[in-house]
Amino acid sequence: MPVSDLDVIHDVREQVSHITLDRPEALNALTPAMRDRLIALLDEASADPDLRAVVLTGTGRAFCAGADLRGGSGGAGQRIPGDVARVLRVGAQRLVSAVLDCEKPVIAAVNGTAAGLGAHLAFACDLILAVESARFIEVFVRRGLVPDGGGAYLLPRLIGPHRAKELMFFGDALSAADAERLGLVNRIVPDGELNKTAREWATRLATAPTRSLALTKQLVNASLDADRSSAFAAEAAAQEINMTTEDAGEGLRAFVERRSPEFRGR
Repeated sequence: MPVSDLDVIHDVREQVSHITLDRPEALNALTPAMRDRLIALLDEASADPDLRAVVLTGTGRAFCAGADLRGGSGGAGQRIPGDVARVLRVGAQRLVSAVLDCEKPVIAAVNGTAAGLGAHLAFACDLILAVESARFIEVFVRRGLVPDGGGAYLLPRLIGPHRAKELMFFGDALSAADAERLGLVNRIVPDGELNKTAREWATRLATAPTRSLALTKQLVNASLDADRSSAFAAEAAAQEINMTTEDAGEGLRAFVERRSPEFRGR
């Protein structure tokens, strides 16, 4: 049964952790409590062998409008040097890291506007589905701010530095179609089919060799910062580790026996 806590709905079905931002009146802007709840659920998904995929989405007309600046996190109260950096480290950066480091594949089902940290939260996910009406906005420049939540790390790696600068310098809304063209979105679906498609993808991932997917995710993410020698060494180490899993043995047996494998996520 779905559980609602701190404006976040959590439901586990068929070994998939479904996480829904549920603050539609504020376009699902993240409060510190919501952020910490997301991090906890992602950490839980990593640690629980019975959870094999994660779907992240929102309610209403937005996926996530970013951090809740009206709730006090963006106030202009007296600060001392280091305060802002500390808040980012334990806040937005920790959230994006939780997605990138999650040992299970994370699908973003973008149901509407994803702005600021909300866009970066989606971009950090492994696979991104978006409805036709979705928009992605690098809103920081409109507020006189520097992009946070790992945006300047993620975007150049996804679309290259020139495209990233264009989005960040102008802050224009990017349509779902343009996001797909740039490679930021895996697939656009009609507004009424987002949940169905997300379930289908999550079901496929939940029946896949979970540890193999975790190691593959780790290799791909690390490759963006590694030289060839380091990447090849990491690949060899991942292969060595993966060959000790039950699913690797099952996959090889199924190949020899000419049948479909039955992976258990072990």
